[in-house]
Amino acid sequence: MSGATSKKPRVLKGVVVSNKMQKTIVVRVDRLKKHPKYLKYMKISHRFKAHDEKNEAGLGDIVLIRETKPISKEKRWILAQVLTRAGRTAEET
Repeated sequence: MSGATSKKPRVLKGVVVSNKMQKTIVVRVDRLKKHPKYLKYMKISHRFKAHDEKNEAGLGDIVLIRETKPISKEKRWILAQVLTRAGRTAEET
């Protein structure tokens, strides 16, 4: 079994919580998890550092990030698409 298998990259939807670094954004991805005993749903958040080559994502934007090969120590995601801009006009972008 030495054949190369291509794995489909994961795509996550989240909110940009920081864009203070050059070409890097921090995206918060929320999901609901059910507690096994109490059967209550809990909101679980994860923060991912993603590569933003053109610095196009702003604070509060809703974005899609795609898994990729490691870019740095903590960056394993790249910005795929900005879905919704957060309170900015077209002139500011």
